[in-house]
Amino acid sequence: MSFQPQFPGIFDAPVAKNAAAEDAATPDALPATEKQIHYAQALALKTGVKFPADLARNRAALSRWIDAQKSAPACKFTNYPSSKQVAFAERIARLKRQQIPPECFRDRTMMSRWIDGNKPR
Repeated sequence: MSFQPQFPGIFDAPVAKNAAAEDAATPDALPATEKQIHYAQALALKTGVKFPADLARNRAALSRWIDAQKSAPACKFTNYPSSKQVAFAERIARLKRQQIPPECFRDRTMMSRWIDGNKPR
């Protein structure tokens, strides 16, 4: 005979609540760490978004704000090809005596496709 403990509700989906209201209602909310605040301020400067000072009172809320800001694109140059990718493409272009299309210098996936299509065999 085996003993199987029962845990009611262990596989039930959690009830979605308003996270901001829940954080504000919790009196035990931990304040944000100094490192977390400095990182959030640096991220705000980098992305150009105003840092909400009231988030410094709640560690979990500030963590969610940081995650939301990190997912946003930081710079308009992030989609540009790397310098190594450009150098490799230029070597291929010299070998094949071709020009690299100008739009390839603005999009890393286009540069990658151009390289794949023009690799010396």
